[in-house]
Amino acid sequence: MSRHEAAADLPAGFDEPVFAEPWQAEAFALTVALHEKGLFSWSEWADALSAEVKKPDAASDGHDYYEHWLAALEKLLAAKGVAGKSDVDTLAAAWERAAHATPHGKPILLENDPAPDSRLRAARPKRSI
Repeated sequence: MSRHEAAADLPAGFDEPVFAEPWQAEAFALTVALHEKGLFSWSEWADALSAEVKKPDAASDGHDYYEHWLAALEKLLAAKGVAGKSDVDTLAAAWERAAHATPHGKPILLENDPAPDSRLRAARPKRSI
């Protein structure tokens, strides 16, 4: 069987990207890494993600799946005492400012944040991961 014939047997959409945006792949990888570090079990993860995707505001076509994925991860981080919502929001705002302050083509670094938030220094993880 040739490679072309084998490809014809694959389901439709098989060659499409798994993740629509880079942040989705990063959220996926972070979840796997935190599980491997023992922060939560797959059962805990499945329960958290399931609770998010079953919410009434979830899109019926699933286009918001990774938004629910991220919400589940943030809630697990808070429940485990790693980072609360305000910690996550503070850090996200700092990354957003750093991204806007970074010249095109240069790596985005948190050090590029033009208005560093003193809460970032105080928002240390409560539990080592």
